[in-house]
Amino acid sequence: MPVIAGAEPYRHEGGATGVLLCHGFTGSPQSLRPWAAYLAARGLSVSLPLLPGHGTRWQDLQVTGWEDWYAEVDRAFAELRERCATVVVAGLSMGGALALRLAERHGDAVAGLVLVNPALKVHGLAAHALPVARHLLPSTKGIVSDIAKEGVEETGYTRVPLHAAHSLRRFFRIVDRDLPRVERPLLLLHSATDHVVPPVDSARVLARVSSADTTEVVLEHSHHVATLDHDADRIFAESESFVARIAPEYAHVGLVGQEGTASGG
Repeated sequence: MPVIAGAEPYRHEGGATGVLLCHGFTGSPQSLRPWAAYLAARGLSVSLPLLPGHGTRWQDLQVTGWEDWYAEVDRAFAELRERCATVVVAGLSMGGALALRLAERHGDAVAGLVLVNPALKVHGLAAHALPVARHLLPSTKGIVSDIAKEGVEETGYTRVPLHAAHSLRRFFRIVDRDLPRVERPLLLLHSATDHVVPPVDSARVLARVSSADTTEVVLEHSHHVATLDHDADRIFAESESFVARIAPEYAHVGLVGQEGTASGG
């Protein structure tokens, strides 16, 4: 199945400091591509994979689960570790949960975490119906493009496959259970107004991790997909400053060539 234009994975071979970016559930690398390009332009090695079942059609996501999504970011993380002295993991929404899981599993190998509106729970009464509803209905209304900035659209699915949503719910429980295992420096940015993930998820992450070094930033002008919204530039700059603080080998020396590679698959 061809990848939707703009949803291709992205990779840039930069310096000895690497950043792995993880996109969200039913979304695609498009939501993080400007962030990836910003970091690449400042000499960082960047990996932004396309998660299995994403970037094509929602029916393809229906036959995948959290193990598939996590396996892909774990593979990308291992690749960055092979060629970088320091690797920071960042994520949006479910991508934040994937980033947290990498820190839970790999410990000190994850130098730090940057989370944007991290999701930690499937909220609402409908969540409790998922175990049964997924056998009765294939999908429900989508959750993409929660963006305050006019004229900006997120590339993602307009339908949420319920089998995949059920798997996502199970994944969130696993991540939440092991949050005290996260001890790495953490930068968490969350929107004041988010119609997809409520602020309680960010608060729970901050309350349950064991990290001694945590920074919280409230994004006043953006909705859920803040990486494409009014506060995008702040996210990009804050993340680079965070990387510079925890990666001793990284020194920002001005803009460099940032031509990465993107491919459909």
